[in-house]
Amino acid sequence: MAIPKALRRLIRNAVLDLDGYVPVEPVEAVAERIGKPVDEIIRLHMNENPYGTSMRVQEVLASFDHYQEYPDADQRVARERIAAYTGAPSQRIIIGNGSDELIDLLLLATIDPGDEVIVPTPTFGVYESRTPLFGGVVRRVPRTADFDLDVDAITQAVTERTKLIFVTAPNNPTGNMPTTQQIVRLLRTGALIVADEAYYEFSGKTFLPLAREFDNLVILRTFSKWAGLAGMRLGYAILPDALAAELWKVKQPFNVSAAGLKAIEAVLDDIDYLQETVNRIKIERGRLYRGLRKLNFLQPYPSQGNFILCRVTRGDAHDIHRRLERRGILVRKYSDPDLRNYLRITVGRPEHTDALMAALRGMAGEI
Repeated sequence: MAIPKALRRLIRNAVLDLDGYVPVEPVEAVAERIGKPVDEIIRLHMNENPYGTSMRVQEVLASFDHYQEYPDADQRVARERIAAYTGAPSQRIIIGNGSDELIDLLLLATIDPGDEVIVPTPTFGVYESRTPLFGGVVRRVPRTADFDLDVDAITQAVTERTKLIFVTAPNNPTGNMPTTQQIVRLLRTGALIVADEAYYEFSGKTFLPLAREFDNLVILRTFSKWAGLAGMRLGYAILPDALAAELWKVKQPFNVSAAGLKAIEAVLDDIDYLQETVNRIKIERGRLYRGLRKLNFLQPYPSQGNFILCRVTRGDAHDIHRRLERRGILVRKYSDPDLRNYLRITVGRPEHTDALMAALRGMAGEI
């Protein structure tokens, strides 16, 4: 849309020049286009927990009756519960309106115009899309052919202006984990290493113990995936003490709703149930991977997340995406040239895997 000249001069150039993060099309719009009810759409495109959150969480939210009151700006009870869950001191924890807000807070607190942020690509697109808003310069460092971190290239890209290096563990969308040795090498550069552990519960691997040795490590986690609370937008950061104090200065006082804080407490009260859904997803991840390997037009990559990335070895990824969509099955496609012929498939329930595999086998002869 063309911006009137009088208005254009009032908008920051960083915003005018920004491409922005493009979310996937709403399911309601897809359902309307293909003529299917929303509740018949199989959602394998957003890395959501197909089992949802627990009944205990739902009951707590349904009975909560203090919406007229502001939430606790200090997030004390919820932070103490997260501290007990993670083993990190509560004073080092800040809860955000999703991990996305915490990424913004880190950029806001650290980036002066011209400072650099290193992003090993392909990875979660928010790091790259948000950095320019804060005056930062993105330095993209391609991963290796098998999507491993190219640590040599990353360390060579570090300059005196490098402030942050984002590392997703396991990486989205590729599903692979960096090693401890790789993270240690990056920590030794002196830059702030942001280890985004959004899928930690599915991998069972964390770099948090390195925080005892290094004071430039940030851990990001979320309740969106494993806890089935993507719609509540709840994440948390575990930060060095000194950095946590600076982020409290820039955080909005009431950034997380009262309902969100209660939901965190309820999740951590019902962790056994939610861990069981994580175990179901991990088992189904193995079954889905084995099924995808049997197809002669997809190459799935091993994953430690709740999703599997597939390279389309015959045919076109966007065509397969359209064919699945017409059947009411949504998977993730990409416009990024590096991932143009890849599809990311969220691990669903067993019946979702069955429907997906039947659809893929049905189109095998047509590709």
